[in-house]
Amino acid sequence: MSPTIAVAHYPEGAGHATRMLAIADALQEAGADVVMAGGGAGSRFVELNGYDAYEPTTVDYIDTYQDGSMTDVLTRSLPSSADRVTDYLAWLREVEPDAVVTDDMFAAFAASRVDVPLYALKHDLPALYEDPLERTGARFHTWFQLSVTREFFYPAIWPSDATDPPDATRIPPVALDDDGRVADDAPDVVLVPSHYSSFDETAAALEADGYDVLNVGDDDWEAVPSLLPYIRGADLVVCSGYSTIMDAAVAGTPCVVHPATDEQEAVADWLERFDVAGFTVAPDPIDVLDAVASPPESPSFPNGARFIARKVLLDLRDPDPYATPSPDPSPAADADIEADSRLRSLATVPTLAAVGLLTTTSAVAPSRIGRKLRTTVDRIAGGGERAGRYAFRSGRGLATAVRDGLSTAAAGSRGLLGRFRRVVPGRVGSSSATHD
Repeated sequence: MSPTIAVAHYPEGAGHATRMLAIADALQEAGADVVMAGGGAGSRFVELNGYDAYEPTTVDYIDTYQDGSMTDVLTRSLPSSADRVTDYLAWLREVEPDAVVTDDMFAAFAASRVDVPLYALKHDLPALYEDPLERTGARFHTWFQLSVTREFFYPAIWPSDATDPPDATRIPPVALDDDGRVADDAPDVVLVPSHYSSFDETAAALEADGYDVLNVGDDDWEAVPSLLPYIRGADLVVCSGYSTIMDAAVAGTPCVVHPATDEQEAVADWLERFDVAGFTVAPDPIDVLDAVASPPESPSFPNGARFIARKVLLDLRDPDPYATPSPDPSPAADADIEADSRLRSLATVPTLAAVGLLTTTSAVAPSRIGRKLRTTVDRIAGGGERAGRYAFRSGRGLATAVRDGLSTAAAGSRGLLGRFRRVVPGRVGSSSATHD
């Protein structure tokens, strides 16, 4: 009988979905039955690849802070985190998979509660970040998933060093391929903005210079099951996020990285620190044009998706033949198991709260504040009285935001606690929950 593997992706940005789709396809090719979940920006790609996926409550910390406020983070993202774990618990109890493979920390929380073998995928490890708060957040995410997973996969295109977690399994980059196909109408340059960036002006400038450009963020572009055939056929790809960086690595196409978020900037810094062949970083739009005119060499990496599929299925199909069967638990042992289950359930609450708070604090980390202060200082130096008025309004707005955030945190804590309590039903092995 074929094992059933649950594959779940994080909802922020489509790249998480395409990365996990690559693993889902590799598992199916190896003979497993796959059920998917995730929701968010990647849902359309999951559907295009033929999967009918479950969509739990969507969480988006980046969007609520960058396009919103701390109030939005506290009233929307943090409560949604509890709801997402609750939804995952109901789904996993319904489908009863033999294993879970995920890059979603909330799915990892839920899988750790239902006694299912868990395999995690994560690239943004603590050493990636220089800012102390961001590094603390990444360290917490990494520690938790290392502590509950059977295997922790670390896809990377930079060299191994002493900062790699000792228990992580380093693998090649993971990309959603299409049987090595090359698109017939592949352009000179493929532009792949993230959910948080735009390349419209860059596309216009490149076209004015005579390049044949495909802008995936253009309104006229219709999504395809896999972008890799276009990237493989292009001379160059320009992107913001790590998923397309992995695509370029597997496709063997030179890549220019123009980051838009803190995580993307951290990845770009890592590429520069190790001088990874095939990649160059362009901090500003003008740098993108210069890099396209003088591209890096071609990268060369295998696809790590098949490695993950082989490892997971080997674990499930080839248990240790020398293992001693455990005796039937006595009533005393039953009590111990129940007590342990309750402790692990209760541990989910502070874990989830810490993840939300650490994610939020990384949004206002010193490195991010420092960049904003430098921008403000430049404006003051160059704009005189007008810049002074701008700084005054900015300071007054910051004070108001802090006051509103503290007020909202106090007012919203009671409702958030109620959501967390739903994540703690008492015993892990209790009867299955249902969902709409």
